[in-house]
Amino acid sequence: MLELRDIKKQFEGKMILDGINLKMQRGEIVSVLGPSGSGKTTLLNIILGLVPMDSGSVIFDGVDVSNIPMKDRGFNIVFQDYALFPNLNAYQNIIYGLKNRSNLISKEEVKEIIDFLELSFHLTKRIDQLSGGQKQRVALARTLVTKPKVLLLDEPLSALDGVIKETIKEKIKEITKQYNLITIIVTHDPEEALTMSDKVLIINKGKISQYARPKDVINRPANNFVEEFILHQLKVKKENIYNLFGECYA
Repeated sequence: MLELRDIKKQFEGKMILDGINLKMQRGEIVSVLGPSGSGKTTLLNIILGLVPMDSGSVIFDGVDVSNIPMKDRGFNIVFQDYALFPNLNAYQNIIYGLKNRSNLISKEEVKEIIDFLELSFHLTKRIDQLSGGQKQRVALARTLVTKPKVLLLDEPLSALDGVIKETIKEKIKEITKQYNLITIIVTHDPEEALTMSDKVLIINKGKISQYARPKDVINRPANNFVEEFILHQLKVKKENIYNLFGECYA
């Protein structure tokens, strides 16, 4: 379990996160939604250990990791732009994080991940020869071979569309369940959050507006901000939201 206790962060005197408390379970996908500047990416970076918090604690499986360096936390991230190395082929990108860590994972396990993400036929390709969906799967494979305990994704679907987008959504769900990860996704898209997550965290002005299952966000928005934010982002009227997310009412 990952637990955040009273996380607070200021930048240049402005409160970015103000008392964030929540718990996330293994095998669970949590999407983080909120307006631009609400603190979503800052929260992701604090969990990762990339940005220090002013106060509070990050607890993983009962251990306070707040002061543990990023490289030792066992968490990993897939960035929005994939951050792949253009001078390396797909396979070299996948195993790049294993340099000097050859005992972390066996060759058989690496192959299993490659096969799982359907990358076997693309390993020798240059990055510029890959489609957007293939690049995303290479980025996911590169992260998974490091055996992360928590998988962080920053706008993982923003550059994708259509069938490719739906395929990657399903792969993220499968990865989370198969590897029993805690997966945290920052997204600007409520439709993504509501259709692929077990829980949705909605932040406004550095505070939690709601943390609940998708169907509860839709059926029982915690306040006017949540309801208006979701409807505005989806560009639908309240009476039409059922047409988009009917399954969430079950």
